[in-house]
Amino acid sequence: MRAESLAGTLVSAGVPARDAPGVVSRVEEVLRAHPKEKGPDEQVRAWADLERLIRSTPALASRPDAQAVLYRLAYDGRPREAGPGPAWLPSPEEAARTNVGRLMAARGLARYEDLHRWSVERRDAFWETAIRTLGIVFRTPPSRIRDADSPVTKPVWLPGARLNIAESCFRGDPGRTALVHASETDPAVRRVTLAELRALAARVAHGLDDLGVRKGERVALDLPMTPEAAAIYLGTILAGRAVVGIADASAAPDIEKRVRIGGAKAVFTVDSYVRDGKSHGIYEKVVEAHAPRTVVLPAEGRDRVRPVRREDVAWEDFLSDRATYDAAPCDPSDVTNVLFSSGTTKDPKAILWTHATPIKAAMDAALHHDVHTDDLLAWPTSFGWMMGPWLTYGSLVNGAAMALYTGAPQRRAYGAFVAEAGVTMLGVVPKLVRGWRLDRAMEGLDWSRIRRFSSTGETSSPEDMFYLMALAGNKPVIEYCGGTEIGGGYLTGTMVQPAAPSCFTTPALGLDFVLLDGGRPTDRGEVFLVPPSIGLSNDLLNYDHRREYFDGAPPGPHGETLRRHGDQVERLGGGYYRHHGRIDDMVNIYGVKSSAEEIRSVLAHDLVADAKPVAVDVGNTGQHSLVIYAVPRDPKLLDDPEARERLRKDFQREIKERLNPLLAHVHEVVLVRELPQAGPGKTKTMRALRADYEARRASGRGSGH
Repeated sequence: MRAESLAGTLVSAGVPARDAPGVVSRVEEVLRAHPKEKGPDEQVRAWADLERLIRSTPALASRPDAQAVLYRLAYDGRPREAGPGPAWLPSPEEAARTNVGRLMAARGLARYEDLHRWSVERRDAFWETAIRTLGIVFRTPPSRIRDADSPVTKPVWLPGARLNIAESCFRGDPGRTALVHASETDPAVRRVTLAELRALAARVAHGLDDLGVRKGERVALDLPMTPEAAAIYLGTILAGRAVVGIADASAAPDIEKRVRIGGAKAVFTVDSYVRDGKSHGIYEKVVEAHAPRTVVLPAEGRDRVRPVRREDVAWEDFLSDRATYDAAPCDPSDVTNVLFSSGTTKDPKAILWTHATPIKAAMDAALHHDVHTDDLLAWPTSFGWMMGPWLTYGSLVNGAAMALYTGAPQRRAYGAFVAEAGVTMLGVVPKLVRGWRLDRAMEGLDWSRIRRFSSTGETSSPEDMFYLMALAGNKPVIEYCGGTEIGGGYLTGTMVQPAAPSCFTTPALGLDFVLLDGGRPTDRGEVFLVPPSIGLSNDLLNYDHRREYFDGAPPGPHGETLRRHGDQVERLGGGYYRHHGRIDDMVNIYGVKSSAEEIRSVLAHDLVADAKPVAVDVGNTGQHSLVIYAVPRDPKLLDDPEARERLRKDFQREIKERLNPLLAHVHEVVLVRELPQAGPGKTKTMRALRADYEARRASGRGSGH
């Protein structure tokens, strides 16, 4: 790129015009020192020097669009077989200080790849090491890590052991901070010590005894993520009961369904809470759902609540005065949690977590996210989704603290909480980051204490990743992909491997997978996990577990038993992986196959905050065209046919020019206030979107919202 052209591009990307010539001169100096003709490794060295230039140049440091320009410049012409160019490079000193680095040193391994190979070839040894390193508390230690005679489709972990996983959350200095919290209602940052959390959990456990909920029975949590919710969650498990998770935004029919499927004997909820400037009544929806006896917490700022049903109990009346509780010893396979898959075309799967499952979550936090005792983890979530329990175990079992915020994470107030609380690891979903970038909501905040981000939910764009990294001074993003039935991730990153935007670097430690197309190994295909692993579910409440995950799965390349997962992944050069969404999100138009996520990646538009395609047989001809669901940035455009037609043409052009002309058959754009959600950061699968579109056509709503 010529100097004049580069200067203009950088100015368009936000670099002040007065600074552009000097920046271009220094960039050209770096590129001359690293001619790309010397190969892919020289490109990496060029980017390393450009990254140092970015951090030392105010005109670049806070401008992610300009950083993306330089990134593309450094890796221009990179051979496909070399894989994506890394955007973040760990120094040898940084890598050695990580938990993974220490584990590699302890085992005398020089390469991360050797560590992963050991973790899957010697799985029992790996999990024994993980359990010992995490300091999992046992009343009776296991006779061995796994019963070797149990099948890989339903392995028996930690035979002979007695434990209560909640005890592993309460180890360490009672005076250390366990929780940091704030809310839209009260933005002042408050702290809860480990002793205070344990005492409140004990009062909950005694309260369950007094309420008549027997050991082994279940109670539902329909609450935002607050200190009280964390205490209820841990207190329930401490008492030998189990939690049925319900997302706090659930409508009454969803509450009824989850309570019924989960077999909850009681419910914990809150009268109301404030999110995005609005009061949301939760208790009234629980009542509408005809839920069983309910313990009702007062809205923030209120001392008490008056239940509307005779059988319901106010929080203050439920809580016991006894602040100590002897944890109920349990079998590792005893249920601690019923969590639900998103559920698109049928009832959601009721997935069971046990006292062993959190070991997987805590291990992923320790090794893949490098969580240490001085860390503070934040993740906008609730106990209705797997990341609520994951956050609890990932932080507390590792001796770290978690940061909880009641309110809208898209608002700047949430970013201010992250800064003031001193969050060191921030969890995000791509949709949230996209909103921050478009609204410029988090710019100018001091996120310097963040050491890394973790991104899950859906695939993210490089633009969003550069923006996120820039908010904290070029900190890495751990892409993390898994599921409720895994207890964590199967595809992720580490703090010892270079990170490329929107790419993964490794299968999770202790777990492996193969990619198959039509039963044959491929570099792009459907994911099949290679069991066993701690964390993988063994049972479902409402479906046949074996039928859902194992029946009909092909054998592995070496005859292994494989477990179906349903994602599609591509193996790239350089050891990277790219996620292409769910296997049922495949698009086939005129014989050209792609994924909804791949098409989605080229649908950026100034008028649109988000978009997702769906393949529809519009004319019942057997040929599919694309219908694109889009969220306009300006709600006034929802009823604007001219905007829909402009977007249709623009989207079609982008698909034609950036992907494949044969895919560029956009029949219609449907403008909606929000993409239909299947969970936090996850839009519904194409099958569900197709059903939504057909319902719109049948009702005559068409492109309307």
